[in-house]
Amino acid sequence: MLDAYPVSAICRYLKELLESDLRLSNMWVEGEISNLSRSQRGHVYFTLKEGAYQLRCVMFQRQHRGMALENGAHVLTHGNLNFYAERGDVQIIVDFVQPAGVGARQAEFERLKTKLEAEGLFDAGRKRPSPEFPMRIGVVTSPSGAVFHDICNVLTRRWPLAEVVLAPTPVQGADAVAGVANGIRRLNEDGAIDVIIVARGGGAAEELWTFNEEAVARAIYGSGVPVVSAIGHETDYTIADYVADVRAPTPSAAAETVAPSVSEVSREVAGMAMSLPIDVRARISQAEQSIEHTRHRLRTGLPDVARHRERLASSVRHALSAVRRAVERRDERVEGWSNQLRSLDPRATLARGYAVVQLRDGKPKGPSGKAVTSVSQVKGKAKLDVHVKDGKFPAEVSRQYGF
Repeated sequence: MLDAYPVSAICRYLKELLESDLRLSNMWVEGEISNLSRSQRGHVYFTLKEGAYQLRCVMFQRQHRGMALENGAHVLTHGNLNFYAERGDVQIIVDFVQPAGVGARQAEFERLKTKLEAEGLFDAGRKRPSPEFPMRIGVVTSPSGAVFHDICNVLTRRWPLAEVVLAPTPVQGADAVAGVANGIRRLNEDGAIDVIIVARGGGAAEELWTFNEEAVARAIYGSGVPVVSAIGHETDYTIADYVADVRAPTPSAAAETVAPSVSEVSREVAGMAMSLPIDVRARISQAEQSIEHTRHRLRTGLPDVARHRERLASSVRHALSAVRRAVERRDERVEGWSNQLRSLDPRATLARGYAVVQLRDGKPKGPSGKAVTSVSQVKGKAKLDVHVKDGKFPAEVSRQYGF
């Protein structure tokens, strides 16, 4: 006797077979729209045709969102293949439609951009500013390229007080997506990073594609630390740029964005130090006026002079104590900033016994030239100027040294 399968078993088997194939769960299909119809609930049904071949398609209302579809249009659709067991039909569940001819990569870019924008990943209200004075700056990029070197140069020049923490990763190739996403997560796990720069140098669109992947976009969105994107050149826009808190046109510009200028901060501190005595005098004057006003009210309006004198004395003590505390706090802040600035003064280094050696330009009394940082820069009989804390003196190399 032959074994007979029930229809339900065959349908369930076909459904599991089709839906377990990963190639059919995230695919692009190109064809011509026909038999277009819309249900009262807003779902769109159509057939995708190519010659004598056709596939049924459905686009539910939440994905459709008013996309312009019409019969005869040649389109590129994205979705997953589904077996509708109740009718025995195979159909594509469509979530994005793009006119054909724009290319698969551009279509994928627009699909993901539309999807993430609808989820709120690009909302301006969730974007955070870069901290004003970051002390630990994370960088997610390749350690071997010029990008990290350029970022470090800008940060050293503008804000040498900060520590740069590199999360090394390839920025192109098979391991780049996981590497960039994991780099962002590792810097978040550090717990002491103030801002993160995600950077890559310029390149063709396919070379920048790592930063158009959903995993990278969601890692940036999930970061508890503000993220500054610096991908490619100024005209290059990636999904990562839309999700990041701040978008910089180049990696060097990203470093400029996150780092304040130490010279500008120095000027602000100097200005605060100059205005401090004026502020103190103004506070004291206001306190004296308040005291005098209180005394006048006591003299003219209150019969119990002794009690109000006691209150007045207490007010005076509290006012003066508050002024002193405010002055002390301001003094401590100014002193702290001044100490930080003094630590950056090269003259303090010379005062500890160090010296700066410079090549002379060749003339007997000519000005000093390039600083000597390596023995390979000097030859025998080379003329030098040696700078110490209270001046400089000439020197001459007696013989050449080297390694």
